Amino acid sequence: MATSSKTAKPAVKGAEPAEAPKKSKKLLIISIIAGVLLLMIAGAAGAYFLLKKAPDANHTAAAAGTEPSKVPVFVNIEPYVVNLQQEDGDHFLQVSITLQVNDDGTAEAIKTFMPLVRSRLLIALSSKKASELLTVDGKKKLTEEIITSLNQPFTPNSKPQQVSDVFFTSFVIQQQ
Repeated sequence: MATSSKTAKPAVKGAEPAEAPKKSKKLLIISIIAGVLLLMIAGAAGAYFLLKKAPDANHTAAAAGTEPSKVPVFVNIEPYVVNLQQEDGDHFLQVSITLQVNDDGTAEAIKTFMPLVRSRLLIALSSKKASELLTVDGKKKLTEEIITSLNQPFTPNSKPQQVSDVFFTSFVIQQQ
């Protein structure tokens, strides 16, 4: 018994096997368009977040109502040696000072009136006792006095200077 394998033939001659129902072309086009739109929206959102710039310092400062910070301007004063007020002997102060001012115009005014600046510094420094200047608080108080003194106008009709800080770059008290 030999079995032969025969292929199934359609029952009706000329009839083809049934084809799967065709998908609508409209559905295919709509799904392609929806996919493209979805990709475009995702790409735009990604580009927006990746390329979004952080606000710059000038914009942030303007929004806060303040000016952007400026580079400070410094004026060096030649070293001094002054006699301090007597306590238990003669004391000398050797000091080097650097002034911080708000702008180049103030720096130029201080350089122009340097003899007056040095005179005001000499008066402020020589009015102190060594014991007052040995403490941190004493140095801070001296700094405030120097700022107040130097911010006074140099001439009667001129505007006041704007010295914002005083830095002691050398500060030596010696007893003789």
